[in-house]
Amino acid sequence: MIHEIRCSAVIGAGSWGTALAKLLGDKGEKVQLWGHDPEHIASLALSRENKKYLPRARLPATVRPVTDLAAAVREAQCVVMVVPSHAFRGVFARLVPHLQDDTLLVSAVKGIENSTLQTMTQVMQDTLANQEAALNLYLGVLSGPSFATEVAVGQPTAVTVAFADKDAAHAVQRLFSTPFFRTYSSTDIIGLEISAAMKNVVAIAAGICDGLGYGLNTRAALITRGLAEITRLGVRLGALPHTFSGLGGLGDLVLTCTGNLSRNRTVGLKLGQGQTLDQALAGMTMVAEGVKTTRSCYNLARLNSVEMPILEQVYQVLYEGRDCRQAVRELLRRSLKDEVA
Repeated sequence: MIHEIRCSAVIGAGSWGTALAKLLGDKGEKVQLWGHDPEHIASLALSRENKKYLPRARLPATVRPVTDLAAAVREAQCVVMVVPSHAFRGVFARLVPHLQDDTLLVSAVKGIENSTLQTMTQVMQDTLANQEAALNLYLGVLSGPSFATEVAVGQPTAVTVAFADKDAAHAVQRLFSTPFFRTYSSTDIIGLEISAAMKNVVAIAAGICDGLGYGLNTRAALITRGLAEITRLGVRLGALPHTFSGLGGLGDLVLTCTGNLSRNRTVGLKLGQGQTLDQALAGMTMVAEGVKTTRSCYNLARLNSVEMPILEQVYQVLYEGRDCRQAVRELLRRSLKDEVA
């Protein structure tokens, strides 16, 4: 049974985790903000500011930075996972023994695990299946067009929360809703997760096109055809088609492909300007999920026989050394077809 949420834990003290913890804390909610680096967490606790990932956003007294994972989640009715996809399984496995019954587990991570091709809620399901203790837990996802820096300063934002259980979705919807952060509810978990992962891949492609000096026509075409690819893959995996025209689909895609704050677009921009992938990633303090996710999505598409030409070209640029201009030429030279195909 879903009770009133009295305490929440945010697992991951990067920019997005800090922004979500601040959002809840500013509402007066009690929040444990966990991070793996003791020095970073000590700095957060002392200065009340995430100087490394989210400077000038002061944490309220209701947010408690901690390094003890067990203590962070032990009393939490809602646990929000905001760690990179490649570290997600390990961190989640460590916290599971300390969860209580009826906990709401929310993934705010936009990626797919490389080794298993699982989304983050599927990683949670897989991990829980191997646990001896059987708990009644609710798994869901929060996603939408939401740069952390803008959320942290109260810019009007709208996202979607999805759970299979509507009561769980509504509970998390109420928890995160504020006068500037509007939260919609859904039951389409896989649709939101595929959108969240794939939009980062398309954003890399958008950055490449910007780096090559292409214009607004190119960007509009890329976003539109990128959405078609995302929808094809998502529907093949059981998603609802209308999810992809919503906040977690088109909304997040437009933001990530056009916004200067997009890390994935920035990586693509540098590639289009002639840098290697290593050069593009050098000096980045935050993870560009789309780089690893490109490999996951590429293999997932092949496994499910879904045609995704933009994804394929991004994969070849990142992992097979294809020249960016050649990748664009390959896309334009494809055989002609109906738009809905």
